[in-house]
Amino acid sequence: MNDDDPRQVLEVLKAEHRRLDEQISALQAEGLGSQMEIARLKKRKLHLKDEIKLLGDRIVPDIIA
Repeated sequence: MNDDDPRQVLEVLKAEHRRLDEQISALQAEGLGSQMEIARLKKRKLHLKDEIKLLGDRIVPDIIA
């Protein structure tokens, strides 16, 4: 993978976001995760969402017509 290609980086970030979502859902469904652990994962997921948004905006800038 070329770390300089923003589209590849974006796909990696999206995959990590999906993995965290699945992990959080599984912990909540099974009742295995502590509230602190789940909160930490949710915070990481939110941070990834922000990174995805910023990178996506750089790749496809808003076009004012």
